[in-house]
Amino acid sequence: AALAYNAMLTIGAGGLIATPDAPAILFWAATLAVLGRIATGGSPRLWLLAGLTAGLACISKYSALFLAPGVFLWLLSTAENRRRLATPWPWSAVGVAGLVFATNLAWNATHGWLTFEKQFGRVEPSQFRPGYLGEFLTTQFVLLNPLIAVLAGVGVWAGMRSRGRVGGLDLSLPLLAALPFCLYLAIHSLHDRVQAHWPATVFAAFALAAAAAVEARPRGWRPRVLGGGLILGAAAMAGVLAWAGLQGPPINSRTDPLLPIRGWPQFAGEVEAARVRTGAEWVGVAHYGALSQLAATGRIEAPLVHLIERERWPDAGPAPVDKPGLVLDKSRRLSLADLQACFRSVTPVGELVRGVPTSRVDRYPLFRVEGPVEGLLATGCPDELGKNRRRQAAAPTPPPRGDWPAQRTGGGS
Repeated sequence: AALAYNAMLTIGAGGLIATPDAPAILFWAATLAVLGRIATGGSPRLWLLAGLTAGLACISKYSALFLAPGVFLWLLSTAENRRRLATPWPWSAVGVAGLVFATNLAWNATHGWLTFEKQFGRVEPSQFRPGYLGEFLTTQFVLLNPLIAVLAGVGVWAGMRSRGRVGGLDLSLPLLAALPFCLYLAIHSLHDRVQAHWPATVFAAFALAAAAAVEARPRGWRPRVLGGGLILGAAAMAGVLAWAGLQGPPINSRTDPLLPIRGWPQFAGEVEAARVRTGAEWVGVAHYGALSQLAATGRIEAPLVHLIERERWPDAGPAPVDKPGLVLDKSRRLSLADLQACFRSVTPVGELVRGVPTSRVDRYPLFRVEGPVEGLLATGCPDELGKNRRRQAAAPTPPPRGDWPAQRTGGGS
């Protein structure tokens, strides 16, 4: 199971990406490990530890809230487990998890429920687009590693047919714990795209299912498929990491998976040149990712300011926002009308383009701003800019351009 797990692309290669999935995966798996000890005769006091790890999973990423109904399904699945519900221990675990998660609730309660507004805003369906379901299933089949996915499918099917047992192993706990989140993702994909890394927390269950499928039939094709899957996973991860690390060319002319990490040093140098040219004494952005990438290059010789959700993304130090500044972000996040709600004077001064010219690129309009609204550093830009940042628009909207020229930033060479 450990080998199969690390042969999955989302885990083996995606584990390098700094997202909340990494701690969520850890604490979800830790909760299953503790519950597995309880199921095989461990002390009931371990329920307190399970509550702690489940709570840590939830404050890592809200998708771990689906773990509780999954565990409840497991407790309902057998007479022995149902007897556990008659004891105080499972409910004590809920209390411990609630106390841990209360730290997140307390922060949100004093910060305008910022995280809840952002994350739960994705839940509401906007339109019926079932095509996303096929995309979701295809993407996860690839990211699980196609050969490992086949074995996982065999294991899950065998578990469904025999109340969780596959050979000599009982998979009811990991599979039932994963079921509510899997169902939610399937429903979500009927109206919106499921991002590739969202299901990562349940991949441990699929690794166990793949291993159980091989253990149940240790002779024949299954061990060979597992061996092929491990080789495929190692080769694919080496290729992906080499391609990403060396910033290889786009796959085709319309997409570029490396665009989020491509060309930042050169782009930052051009931003700094534009800042000097326009006489700006600080640089503002509307997205924490752009701010982080620009800061990491070390090429911006002025304070960087996050213009919205200031309580979530405070600056390292005070910025002279009462003096002229240069504001930029992707065209779909930023427009002249947005900034006019934040500053008395807003002047378009150009556009930078980051990416490979032969593929999809990100366009960044530049604006010279003066006269911020009162309390800009305390609460951020009001109304329109924050709404535009959170808007889930399908197509980018180009900003007003006037007659100023676009400047292009090249790729990773």
